[in-house]
Amino acid sequence: MNWDGLNRRRFPRVNYPCLVVIHNQEKVNDVILTHTENIGVGGICVILKQDVAMFSPVNLEIDLLDLGEHIKCPGRVVWNVQRRSDAKTKPLFYDIGVEFVDLPEAEKERVEDVVKRLIHQQDNQF
Repeated sequence: MNWDGLNRRRFPRVNYPCLVVIHNQEKVNDVILTHTENIGVGGICVILKQDVAMFSPVNLEIDLLDLGEHIKCPGRVVWNVQRRSDAKTKPLFYDIGVEFVDLPEAEKERVEDVVKRLIHQQDNQF
């Protein structure tokens, strides 16, 4: 699969494994505890063992691991891709992209600070 189209984003993303709780608004008891694959000011990518339908509204709780309060905001699933698995005994996983909806400005700045710091660290490693 060619991922070039997914890498042309409005907001840069960085690999940053912070904890996330996802509440699927369409399924009352559907609460998923996971971690981010990557994060940016516009949203997150997570890897899940279950599919979440496109455009599903979700509530997010994100622990940026920066000693601040957890970020709580609504989101919307904007893409999902089922990973290929050659082994019949392994569960199939899904890459799920969630766009932040109405992320408060102060929280947006916290995410942006984390992203900028990590990009700066990556640039200085080479």
